[in-house]
Amino acid sequence: MKKVFVKTNNVKRFITMMNNLQRRAEGVPGMGLVYGEPGLGKTFAITWWAIQNNAVYLRCANNMSSRWLLEELVEELGEIPYTKFSDIFNQAVSQLIKQPRIIIVDEVDYITIDSKAVETLRDIHDKTDCIIVLIGMSSANRRLMRHKHLYDRISEIQKFETFTKSEISQIINELSEIDMTDCARNFIYSKTKRFRQIVKLINRAEQVAKANGLSSIDEIILKEVTVDDESNQNDELSNPNSKDGQRFEPI
Repeated sequence: MKKVFVKTNNVKRFITMMNNLQRRAEGVPGMGLVYGEPGLGKTFAITWWAIQNNAVYLRCANNMSSRWLLEELVEELGEIPYTKFSDIFNQAVSQLIKQPRIIIVDEVDYITIDSKAVETLRDIHDKTDCIIVLIGMSSANRRLMRHKHLYDRISEIQKFETFTKSEISQIINELSEIDMTDCARNFIYSKTKRFRQIVKLINRAEQVAKANGLSSIDEIILKEVTVDDESNQNDELSNPNSKDGQRFEPI
């Protein structure tokens, strides 16, 4: 599979959103929100953008406290966190004023239940005027609405959408090293519209095609390598003893 970054419509809209935040008028808040279902490529797209633009990337975790969040931020800024919470906060603010950075906070759903953690992000934004972008699941927008003071500072919101048929063809064209038939493309579209699963299908189908010396991938190959998204288990056809009359050699 080709190692390229696919600029889907979601990615293009995200780039536009970031440009809007960077070019916002005086007095317009600099916080953004990206949300959507899992598997749509949010984290993949955002980490790519963060690397390209030297942004600070933070990933929240279960039971993450405001202190833990601040310590992660200070470490990403290249500093050793102080001991007291207030000192760590001032340390982060001082560094961001000296050298402004865009801050991306992924998996924000984990901290939406902690008002102190959420308000800490708001305070950092207010003290530094740095752009802060929150990334979350489908419910993130609704959950953050409960935190009115922070939500009022979100000036850009983007929902990552499932892929259209043409976008799935684009992903296949840019990632697959082996030609894929129209029937195979239609099968992928009927099976999943999520980036993560599309990539898995392409990768697995390529492995089988290469192992069997095939020059193209058809619907039959895809049916034999389909991964069950619900159970996240390998398709039984990858097991040579799993089905009579298996057409392709396992890999």
